[in-house]
Amino acid sequence: MRGDICPVCCGTERENSVNCPLECPFLREARLREREADVDPRSFPNQDIRVDEAFLRRNEPLLLLLASTIAAAALESRDHVIDLDVREALDGLISTWRARQSGLIYTGGLVNPLAIRIHDAVNARVADIDGRLREHNSQLRDVDVLGVLAFLQRLELQKNNGRRKSRAFIDFLREFFPTEPPSGQQQPPPPTTPPPSGLILP
Repeated sequence: MRGDICPVCCGTERENSVNCPLECPFLREARLREREADVDPRSFPNQDIRVDEAFLRRNEPLLLLLASTIAAAALESRDHVIDLDVREALDGLISTWRARQSGLIYTGGLVNPLAIRIHDAVNARVADIDGRLREHNSQLRDVDVLGVLAFLQRLELQKNNGRRKSRAFIDFLREFFPTEPPSGQQQPPPPTTPPPSGLILP
């Protein structure tokens, strides 16, 4: 349901009790004034997964593809996907790919259908990428997928604004990692400015 709300409600209930459309000009303006969460890198989960600038440069194409896949899965859903749904999906994906490194098959243990949809979309994209690489006698390394997922997990923790219905991270992905256009349209070039990583990298 869409409609007008008063300025006070906009300020206090925005992304708390109100599902704000991402194109709302007042939300866009608020985004410019929001401070990122003061996150201590030592508090990030999966500290054993090392991600540095060299890793990100080497895996930039994979990062672009997986981030845009997450954004597309979140934005194309008929349900109101929020950052916490994406967080659950990333937690499940990291569990899945950790298990793969041990030769096990694990689906992440998710029960949230929105998180499951994102989880499955990312895994399908990874399978597609790996299939294309194998056609050229190459292969996608599990450790690279896991590192990119850990980076995105840390980025979500940094970008989430703490509101109950926050979509700040999804909004960030939409801006920095454009989703694929409809069939027949040209893919816009990725942004020349890399995503901020100050608090994320050791």
